[in-house]
Amino acid sequence: MSSANTDTTEADPGAEYEHYEAVVVGAGPGGAAAAATLASYGVETLVLERGVDAGSKNVSGGLIYAEESAPYTIDRIFDGFREEAAERPITKYYIHNVAGTKVESFDLTDLHESDTEWSDSVLRRKMDSWLAEQVHERTSEAGGGLLTEVHVNGLLEEDGEIVGVTCDELDPIRADLIVAADGVNSELARQAGLMDWERPEEWFQGVKAVVDMDSEEVNERFDIADEEGVAHLFSGDLFDEARGGGFLYTNEDSLSLGTVFHLDSIVEEELESHQLLDALLTHPLLAQWLGDEYHEREYSAKLVPDSKKVALREPYRDNLVLVGDAAGQMQAQGPIIKGMNHAVSAGALAAEAFAESRARGSPGKAGPLYAKKLRDEGVMKKLRPKQYDLLGSLGEREPFAGVVDDVVDSPLGRFGVRLLGSRIETLYNSPFLTSMIPDTRTPYVTLPTVIAEELGTPVRGESHVEPPSLEERIGNLSYNTDIGNPHIVVEDNSIEASGAAVYSCPVSARDFGGGCYREETIRTNGHEEKVVSLDTQPCVECGTCAVVADTTWVHPRGGKGVEFTQG
Repeated sequence: MSSANTDTTEADPGAEYEHYEAVVVGAGPGGAAAAATLASYGVETLVLERGVDAGSKNVSGGLIYAEESAPYTIDRIFDGFREEAAERPITKYYIHNVAGTKVESFDLTDLHESDTEWSDSVLRRKMDSWLAEQVHERTSEAGGGLLTEVHVNGLLEEDGEIVGVTCDELDPIRADLIVAADGVNSELARQAGLMDWERPEEWFQGVKAVVDMDSEEVNERFDIADEEGVAHLFSGDLFDEARGGGFLYTNEDSLSLGTVFHLDSIVEEELESHQLLDALLTHPLLAQWLGDEYHEREYSAKLVPDSKKVALREPYRDNLVLVGDAAGQMQAQGPIIKGMNHAVSAGALAAEAFAESRARGSPGKAGPLYAKKLRDEGVMKKLRPKQYDLLGSLGEREPFAGVVDDVVDSPLGRFGVRLLGSRIETLYNSPFLTSMIPDTRTPYVTLPTVIAEELGTPVRGESHVEPPSLEERIGNLSYNTDIGNPHIVVEDNSIEASGAAVYSCPVSARDFGGGCYREETIRTNGHEEKVVSLDTQPCVECGTCAVVADTTWVHPRGGKGVEFTQG
């Protein structure tokens, strides 16, 4: 429903622009992998990061994987990564089916370890800033470097072809290769006409809290050792009718807890994101882990692309290639949530494609070669599995989806659940079945609820967690407000066009006046009209309103806006 700045800048024929062989926009794992790989080929590479530090604008759940079948893994590109940048190895993996206070838990370690060399929990500020140090050192040796607090706001064109980038803080820069690793809200992807913000069903919204917990307490409460970690997933009726679920990951001396839901289900059910998170935090199942004292370090949110629907098969145009979330490369298929590992592979493959094309004297052919490598190396078949295209997407069509949901919740369906019993855990551990899960109410709400009701046991205990208010959560975040330069403009402030932002924005709520969006009543000549108003100061730059409201949305200028300390 929204737009970014869609006007590219035409190169001035008489201007002498600074030139680099490659410009990488964004210093997350995808950008870091691209830059480091380019530097290893001797490519003069400049990395531009809009945050005050790499990771200060980034949020993830977050687990990073190294897959056995992947062409690249982050630890093979950056020696010492796991020791210096990660939190804990994840060695146990569970999903909890919830119906009220009844819970039936399945061990998903077999699914988790399928094609997995290792998986670690991470916090993005720590991880990305460490990666940036390595990248700056390597790119400097090749004649480039890394600059922070630079917002790349658009593309430089010459005779209709992309030849560089424009920035808020710097003059335009020419490049033979532009790697857009600028995240899910990529302005470059949209300006190039490769992505849009039109359909909420193509996106997930993730909301997360990082919670303090001493490392010894983590070990004791989760029954793990120092070099072990655990991941818990949650689905069922504790999130109303939202399609998605919750997660809990153990870090070194903290926990990452959050929710991830299909954005269209949040809009359709008119649910408030922070309340969905609180429903998880206060469920009695979590009392055994959270205890009586609860302290949030940080509250954050982001959009997540659904790769099954939006992962670009041809993620390039002219000299521009897209990697990671900018290209929709986030694999979210039921309990499988993988993004950063695919960004790493994509970034390195894009660099490899450019180096090979340059060696052949045709650097402009890097884009098609990059797309071919994504296919040949098996990345695309993970992001867009054929079995989903053939079967999973069919299950999303009405009336079939509604019939399936009714059958699962019927006496016959419940009998089937009781008959299968513990064998359902085996089905949950099938990578093949997981890859074709439809994006309907059935796998996220109805089936987990029925499993819990028919097979589960009541949770004994009571939660004493009192989550912070939305006002407190916003107050605990760090901002460098760009006064007089709002990065979001509401184009149509009617309730019909933009009212969904009032409840779906993670820092807004219907009864809260201190967030980004609020509903107001305007009285003119005896006539009353309800409209939506916007204050961008509390914005966490997740991009939700760009999808659900009629806005013009860009990132703040370099170093401005929210600064995450955990991520």
